[in-house]
Amino acid sequence: MGIDSIVTGTGSHRSPLHRVLDSVRNRRGYALLREAWREGRRALRRAKQVDRRIARLDAVGPARGRVLIAYVVEGFFTDPIPISHTHYWEAVTVARIWSELGFDVDAIHNGNLDFRPEREYDFFISARKAMEPIGRRLNRDCVKVVHLDTCHWLFSNTATHRRTLDLQRRRGVTLRELLEIEPNDAIEFADHATMLGNDFTEATYAYAGKPIHRVPISTPRLFDWPEGKDFDACRTRFVWFGSRGAVHKGLDLVLEAFAGMPDFHLTVIGPIAEADFEAAYRRELYETNNIRSVGWIDLDDPTFRELTRDALALVFPSCAEAGSGSVTVSVHAGLIPVISRECGAEVGGSGILLEDSSIEEIRSAVRDLSSRPTQELERMARMAWSHARANHTREAFEQEYRRIAEEIAASES
Repeated sequence: MGIDSIVTGTGSHRSPLHRVLDSVRNRRGYALLREAWREGRRALRRAKQVDRRIARLDAVGPARGRVLIAYVVEGFFTDPIPISHTHYWEAVTVARIWSELGFDVDAIHNGNLDFRPEREYDFFISARKAMEPIGRRLNRDCVKVVHLDTCHWLFSNTATHRRTLDLQRRRGVTLRELLEIEPNDAIEFADHATMLGNDFTEATYAYAGKPIHRVPISTPRLFDWPEGKDFDACRTRFVWFGSRGAVHKGLDLVLEAFAGMPDFHLTVIGPIAEADFEAAYRRELYETNNIRSVGWIDLDDPTFRELTRDALALVFPSCAEAGSGSVTVSVHAGLIPVISRECGAEVGGSGILLEDSSIEEIRSAVRDLSSRPTQELERMARMAWSHARANHTREAFEQEYRRIAEEIAASES
């Protein structure tokens, strides 16, 4: 099996500039440095021309057809595959599975909406935004399979705007930098769908009446059970761990909840990617004694293990997810999940499921969990960790996706 790829960097280690950004987070020049860093990343992406490259995998054995994949392709052109998101490895694995099933595979970036196919394909596997514009240029008998890694765009965007309106009413500020999904007709246009998430995520697509095949989200890293963790000592220490989309992922709610609970400690792990959010919550993020913001930390950095070992639980009241990589990584690291139902995460019945994710409900859940006996806390963390080890690994993703791909290929032959 050949992959048309190049080695462009390690992808998993933090750059010197990124470390400088962390060190000056509380200084006036931070915003300018952050924007310079972002522009540097955009320039590097343009230089690599990843958005226009094609990764090609030959069929294993005699070729029985061709597959076109439109998803993230950075994993094909970077060694090792980046671990900042699960989709880099998952995209490469999806391509490899179809090649092992006997198909020649072309993989393009899902942002390459101008792609013009030069040959016919038996299957088209695509993320949501590329499904229709590229799919319409393919041969009419090509079977189209959309890969869903979020709730439906209309549900997700509505939930984001509702959260932002609530924030406006509480804080008297209107945020403009929002995590929104571009409208698309992917589920309507597709013949099949593969989906990360659970029943809640699937329900946002049920109206379309398309066959949906559920795949367990993977994790970029496995962590051993934290033997000897002192659950009594860490019962007042909690973590929020996420990426961009602070309001979407409930960081505003968590910050306000903990700012009113000085006896409980919160560590915020992840980039504060929206300048207007950072300005609105500067006091909570950087000037509140019981809240610590540490920025982005690689999963391979020992600091990540130290922070999760010293904390009891993840608090993550997102308003729309499909499995949530943040939740999956956190329970793998031994944290108890305190999460919203909208996370779409499967955690084996462990932790606390928030019903409305209000500030008061978050405070109540934190106090309730912290007050439980030490043995119960360890049992809850172990239960979540064991479920993740059994169901949310790269092996579990690969096994289930292979089964689904074989089923789709057989049904459409």
